[in-house]
Amino acid sequence: MTRPIVGVIGSSYLVEDTYPVQFAGVSNLEAVAAVTGALPLIFPTSAGLVDIDALCSSFDGVLLTGARANVHPSEYGHDETEAHGAFDRDRDAVALPLIRACVDRGIPILGICRGFQEFNVAYGGTLHPEIRDLDGRMNHRMPPDGTQEEKFAMRHDVKLEKGGLFEAIFGTDTITTNSLHGQGITEAGERIVIEGYATDGTPEAIHVKDASNFAMAVQWHPEWRADQDSVSKPLFEAFGRAMRASR
Repeated sequence: MTRPIVGVIGSSYLVEDTYPVQFAGVSNLEAVAAVTGALPLIFPTSAGLVDIDALCSSFDGVLLTGARANVHPSEYGHDETEAHGAFDRDRDAVALPLIRACVDRGIPILGICRGFQEFNVAYGGTLHPEIRDLDGRMNHRMPPDGTQEEKFAMRHDVKLEKGGLFEAIFGTDTITTNSLHGQGITEAGERIVIEGYATDGTPEAIHVKDASNFAMAVQWHPEWRADQDSVSKPLFEAFGRAMRASR
């Protein structure tokens, strides 16, 4: 049997501030290949290059990665402010309808960081531009200095709903994760079920209610050395099992 194919979303980037490219972090590709056993293929989000039907018919699963740019606040009815940072409107235009299409068609889909936030916005939820500004919240952003190992180091626990989908995957109701995000969920979307919270109350693990297949997202970055981490590995393994079951 041929390997499943995972579509890994691309993000817009300017090389040397002049040359436009589409990119995806290597650790995302490595996590797909090493843990799920699938073939990772980056697809672009540039306007006019793809359509949702073609993407859905091309992949056995979809991975929505983290990215520097944020979902534009107009997608959830808020005004743009300086705190919202940079945007990737082409990715917004592809990712949000793609999430709904994958869920409707039973295509396994995993969201990471920005992908987690896209899940929420796709179903009518809202985001806060700087979670650390809310009362009682910690700074979830990536440390500005240090090695890659230090930036992706474990930062806080996540408490999971007992009897939920995530507890079934991890075999425990408490896990420890890294943290490299500024935005976060304020209001959950209509079909978004929050199953995990950081110690400060920040939502960290969600799934889409009544999805017929794997439709889960996390606010942390499980792609970092996924084949070696006791939390990341079972998450990607579950994603891989869902793809094979669908085939």
